[in-house]
Amino acid sequence: MIKVATDWKDYEIIATGDGQKLERWGKLILLRPDPQVIWHAKFDLSEYKGLNAKYIRSNQGGGRWETSGKAVGDFTLQRKGLTFNLKLMGFKHTGLFPEQAVNWDVMTEMVRGAGRPIKVLNLFAYTGGATVALAKAGAQVTHVDAAKAMVERAKANANSSGIPSDRIRYIVDDCAKFIAREIRRGNKYDAILMDPPSYGRGANGEVWKIEDSIHDLVRECVKVVSDDPLFFLINSYTTGLQPTVMSNILSLTLGESEGSIEAYEVGLPTNENIILPCGCSAIWKSNR
Repeated sequence: MIKVATDWKDYEIIATGDGQKLERWGKLILLRPDPQVIWHAKFDLSEYKGLNAKYIRSNQGGGRWETSGKAVGDFTLQRKGLTFNLKLMGFKHTGLFPEQAVNWDVMTEMVRGAGRPIKVLNLFAYTGGATVALAKAGAQVTHVDAAKAMVERAKANANSSGIPSDRIRYIVDDCAKFIAREIRRGNKYDAILMDPPSYGRGANGEVWKIEDSIHDLVRECVKVVSDDPLFFLINSYTTGLQPTVMSNILSLTLGESEGSIEAYEVGLPTNENIILPCGCSAIWKSNR
């Protein structure tokens, strides 16, 4: 099953092919690599009229943005009362993953329907798309990411979206180390979500590899789940890590006696009338 984010007005995928996707971000047209696009393009995407910037991969790893004409500065995107402050970043990023709107909607609906205050923990929280959506829905959110620049960008998104300053707690830290401290402190959360990278290195040389580390992290996170949990969501962009794998991890750590588990791909529609897969998610939902 695939869930598709269909309600963006400021964002669209114009065309895909030859390992790339041509996108509109507000008034900007960007061309970026995408490993899922293994088919051929119907035309030369790099020659699209109005293209503002394209990401050029380097043979040594990483890459750079190449602009057409004047430099591309910061820009914004809006959705359902939220405003996201974006820019062209390293590793082809802009600071937002539009397909995650699927998960924002699932989680915010649960928060609004809970009928009680909900404490949410967002790990590997990046620039705060989910954080801002959940805080706007009324949740008290703890936002954790190891990159200070990304946390600062999340603060800007919250401010632009009119989120009260006391609704989000921002933490710059390694997620596993933060969880270990929260366990010792006895802090609890009603909902947890995480969007871990495929691979990463910590400040002291720690190695994160999702296949080796995700189960242990989820098992530790269960120790900070409250007595009346609402949901636990895992998202992954790792190619080859199937939704069922994450569903199995949630089942083995949380069980299904008090909740149900749903696993699915997430994707975006294109103007070619196809769906571009953009990763996968699994969510445990309380049955209470």
